[in-house]
Amino acid sequence: MTRFSAHDIRGVVAILPTPALPGADHWAAVDTVDLAETERLTNALVEAGVDIILTNGTFGEGASLTLDEVLAFNDTVVRTVRGRVPVFAGATTLNTRDTIDRGRRLAELGADGLFLGRPMWVALDDTQIVDYHRAVAEALPGLSQIAYDNPSAFKGKISPEVYAQLTDIPQIVAAKHMGLGLMGDRFVTDLEAVARRIRLLPVAEDWATTAHRFPDEVVACWSGDVACGPAPVLRLRDAVLARDWDEAARIQADIAHALKPLFPDGSFEEFSKYNIQIDRAEFEASGYFTPGPVRPPYTSCPESHLEGGREAGRRWAELHRRYDEAGSAA
Repeated sequence: MTRFSAHDIRGVVAILPTPALPGADHWAAVDTVDLAETERLTNALVEAGVDIILTNGTFGEGASLTLDEVLAFNDTVVRTVRGRVPVFAGATTLNTRDTIDRGRRLAELGADGLFLGRPMWVALDDTQIVDYHRAVAEALPGLSQIAYDNPSAFKGKISPEVYAQLTDIPQIVAAKHMGLGLMGDRFVTDLEAVARRIRLLPVAEDWATTAHRFPDEVVACWSGDVACGPAPVLRLRDAVLARDWDEAARIQADIAHALKPLFPDGSFEEFSKYNIQIDRAEFEASGYFTPGPVRPPYTSCPESHLEGGREAGRRWAELHRRYDEAGSAA
């Protein structure tokens, strides 16, 4: 049996980028992970107070790292965390058998669970999605799973019917969701389908609104922007869990203002075409850590999109500084 249940998923779920060494943007590069910067970023976030770590999602470049790089990166993360918070390591591949093999190797490194997208070369139907997660759970019964519900990455959204079936797999404790702001009533029907047996995680900039509507169910969020400085999201967590809705709404508005330039002409669809590159520009401009170059093939991007990412990073850095100083003064 796994160590975790949905009730253990609470607070800020921080998704890590994968820092890159100079030259990582060339096709001939090997061993591209900046392990020293990985250790520094991971330790800074854990010491600041994030509650859970996820690795190797989209902007964590799970699709463009070699297996050796995935293992080296996650080994550094796990050794740096030293059991202070749970680590769910990204194990997504293009097929079930490689995913199970990768998950087994990540478990041997000490990962507490898996952050699990699904094979996407050909879109999976509902039966295949359930069978995939069940196969990983049967092969690796001691590892909890956080499912990755990203319609643009995986050629479709997890349906409420699938969510209802996934609740019968005890290893699945949460799902990274697009949230109420982007999904609207789809989030509501998904929340009803999981019946509190799987924790649905909205993005931080939608958390206050969603938690105010569903205060008992939505007690955790995911954030990649914590890698630009975690103070705003941690302050949001404190307000949401205290049910201080006025404060939570104020912080959420600050976060929304900082991130507005991230989306070209306000388009999430356009952002999704270049989110690895745009997020990298945001991380670099924030100055919280050194992200390094983007790995191929995701190396080109319209300059206007990158400048939007930089502006979001600059705004976030100022927001982090303000909230961090306010927290220190308190």
